[in-house]
Amino acid sequence: MNDLQAPSIEWLALLPSLIVFGVAVIGVLIEAFAPRAARYGTQVVLTTLGFAGAFAAVVALAAGGHATTEAQIAGMGSLAVDGPALFLQGVILLVGLLSVFLFAERRLEPARHGTRVDSFAAQPAAVPGGEAEQEAVKAGHTTTEIFPLLLFAVGGMLIFPMANDLLVLFIALEVLSLPLYLLCALARRKRLLSQEAAVKYFLLGAFASAFLLFGIALLYGYAGTVTYAGIADVISGAPAAIDPGLASTMGNDALLLIGGALVVMGLLFKVGAVPFHMWTPDVYQGAPTPVTGFMAAATKVAAFGALLRLLYVALDGTRWDWEPVLWGVAIASMVAGAVIAITQTDVKRLLAYSSIAHAGFILAGVVAVSEDGVSSVLFYLAAYSFVTLGAFAVVTLVRDAGGEATHLSKWAGLGRRSPLLAGVFALFLLAFAGIPLTSGFAGKFAVFRAAADAGAMGLVITGVAASAVAAFFYVRVIVLMFFSEPKADGPSVVIPSPLTMSVVGLAAAVTLVLGIAPQYFLDLAGQAGVFVLR
Repeated sequence: MNDLQAPSIEWLALLPSLIVFGVAVIGVLIEAFAPRAARYGTQVVLTTLGFAGAFAAVVALAAGGHATTEAQIAGMGSLAVDGPALFLQGVILLVGLLSVFLFAERRLEPARHGTRVDSFAAQPAAVPGGEAEQEAVKAGHTTTEIFPLLLFAVGGMLIFPMANDLLVLFIALEVLSLPLYLLCALARRKRLLSQEAAVKYFLLGAFASAFLLFGIALLYGYAGTVTYAGIADVISGAPAAIDPGLASTMGNDALLLIGGALVVMGLLFKVGAVPFHMWTPDVYQGAPTPVTGFMAAATKVAAFGALLRLLYVALDGTRWDWEPVLWGVAIASMVAGAVIAITQTDVKRLLAYSSIAHAGFILAGVVAVSEDGVSSVLFYLAAYSFVTLGAFAVVTLVRDAGGEATHLSKWAGLGRRSPLLAGVFALFLLAFAGIPLTSGFAGKFAVFRAAADAGAMGLVITGVAASAVAAFFYVRVIVLMFFSEPKADGPSVVIPSPLTMSVVGLAAAVTLVLGIAPQYFLDLAGQAGVFVLR
């Protein structure tokens, strides 16, 4: 009988994820044992250092060649450490780092009984408006467990684009999703709307996870393995890939096509593409705005990374089957997102439908099926994530007596009351619209050029038309802010702490830098645009 062999794990290659998960566990211990008064400061510092340390580890791995010549399959063949994975991990960690500042902001809500509070419920487990919640508010309690939840969500997002194995893909999906379901329910104001958003997200997310898991089962039945390389070998008909014991059941194309479609459906749900987008506007509107900003930016980055690896590595041999389907999804997302956004009267719902349209624009780069397509998607995701986070950070600052003033009518004349903030928000809207000298223009130009080079001119034409439609409602908001008379009972702009100011400022700076001088970052994405296959 052979001795059991210990698995060989490349710990250094997996260091960014290990740091984040390690800090998350420490955060849970702090919640369990630290005095309540000490938790907020400790958690903010710990989470910030955790993300900074993990980002430094990503940079070190990239500098050591793991994005190019030293790219490898780690973790017993289940995780890929290569250019796309490291690039997306870096973006996710930067978004997570800035999100910590939004989560930690305590100057936006009125002080309760002499204590500064944040945007999150004082007693999340209590009945909204009940006695337990009122006592928690009176005592000045704050929900500091949001920081470990943020860490766990980011940890799952780091694994998601690295997954080189269908089971790891599913586990990473659940690890990133479960904390998000909880975070969506924690709004201090409009508790019932927040809880409704969380329940909708949870139920629809559970359905999407079930589809993905059933698809994994079918792909395993087709290939006899759950590794991407093994599935690709069976698709290509490599004789060595056929297991003699499973030869009679392997290679059934119906299992491959149905299983692949179900797995792709689960990932399209996470990116918010049509027709799997129905959760997006309700969840974006109901969740606490710092959570909405984080989720809108980071989840899309992680999910598109996982989708790219699945399609380009595992299902590359079925390109002629999934490419027309993604054509349809991309066109439907661009058109539906742009057209329905015109009818929205709430800023958060408008940005939600905008994100659906942007999912379609990014899919245009995915459909290109080339190295230029991968690099253009990487750049677009980096640019989009900072614009999105900055836009939602601005939304947190416009308030009236009921909290955040998200109805568009209340933004009338905001440019006269607070020209600087309205100007920054206008910059973000112009970037969403793809106006030159913003990161949005550089990103759209990159994905449309990649799609055009691949012969997908129909997608490019649709994308340009959808961008023109989208520009209408972005400009409409700008006109509303700067060319309308402010109402006497209109909202005011809260002066935030340096935490939120730094998020808005950094997001605006990145938007301008990527728009004015994008070439270095396009080259960086180009160097990181090659997947390691085995």
